[in-house]
Amino acid sequence: MNLSTRIATELRGDRVIWAIIFLLSLISIVSVYSAVANLAYRNSGGAVSGYLFKHAVILGFGLVVVYIGHLLAYTKYSRWAPTLLVMSIVLLVLTQAFGTEINGARRWLTVPFINLTFQSSDFAKLSLIIFVARSIGSKQDVIKDFKEAFVPIILPVLGICLLIALSDLSSAIMLFLICILMMIVGRVAMQYILMLILLGISVFSILVMVGSKYPNLVPRAATWEKRIETYFNPAAAKVDDRRQITGAMVAIANGGVVGVGPGNSTQRHTLYSAQSDFIYSIIVEEYGAVGGIAVIGIYLLLFFRVIRLVTRSSKAFGAMVAFGIGLSLLLQAFLNIAVNLDLLPVTGLTLPLISMGGTSTLFTCISLGILMSVSKYIEAVTADAT
Repeated sequence: MNLSTRIATELRGDRVIWAIIFLLSLISIVSVYSAVANLAYRNSGGAVSGYLFKHAVILGFGLVVVYIGHLLAYTKYSRWAPTLLVMSIVLLVLTQAFGTEINGARRWLTVPFINLTFQSSDFAKLSLIIFVARSIGSKQDVIKDFKEAFVPIILPVLGICLLIALSDLSSAIMLFLICILMMIVGRVAMQYILMLILLGISVFSILVMVGSKYPNLVPRAATWEKRIETYFNPAAAKVDDRRQITGAMVAIANGGVVGVGPGNSTQRHTLYSAQSDFIYSIIVEEYGAVGGIAVIGIYLLLFFRVIRLVTRSSKAFGAMVAFGIGLSLLLQAFLNIAVNLDLLPVTGLTLPLISMGGTSTLFTCISLGILMSVSKYIEAVTADAT
């Protein structure tokens, strides 16, 4: 059995999505190698090999996680959903109480004994998507009922998003939008969805007001206001407040149509988060508008393949969890790109499977493993039908 046949045998599910996963991983390795220069200069005298090796190990482990995840029956995730939701609430509360503060945000929990940190919000986002998909799938017979369907969904959505928003507003807003769109696709009554949107806006407004009056309770409120003011009134902003965006825009302008070539970025030496939040601008600088459009096209192709899965799935949970995961990857990618293009205020969201980051990469791979498990099931059902 040759290598290509062995790979085709081992990797079940949508071959195009598998190809996208490997292509994004390759882009990640190449891009991080260029973009990590600033971080390496600050912390290790300019040596990038250590960072690249660490990222490659995390990415390689993530691909193994995708493979293992796709072997499991996706229905197991439905059974685990309530437990995962409770665990995510506990982790978010622990993060607020005892979390490690990095760059002014308390988003990380430090694992005892091994001294590694992870973002509890990444675990919570995936847990909530699985739970909402399970709730919508199991309540299709009463999906229009307020008490039976809407209330059991709305309470976890508001609770999880509120806990995430205390330290990571952009992730909370993105997750809130994903849940709303899942509910729309899942045929939840529109008047209830509008009610949820109004409740979400109210909760956000209360957070801002409480944060402005009691900054110790919502310490990130001042940062939210500052980023919004900087975005809408850049002329009045301090130079340091616009330094990241300015560097990203310079990188994109330098890239032109075909870019300056791999490894020739100049802004990678000055952009503070070039390897994570602003890696897209480095890609455009080195590979031009052609490279930037290609990355957007890859994410769009991934989402189109997910929609294909949704339309072919005979099970409501499989369709909803695939839609939620696909939407989360696409929305996160587009929000990150929009920030790089100065179309939105700075959010802190990474580019899925491309940006350097341990927790974000790991949970992106777990999500993709679930997605491929759904795809494998649909492939098996289709084969049996023929």
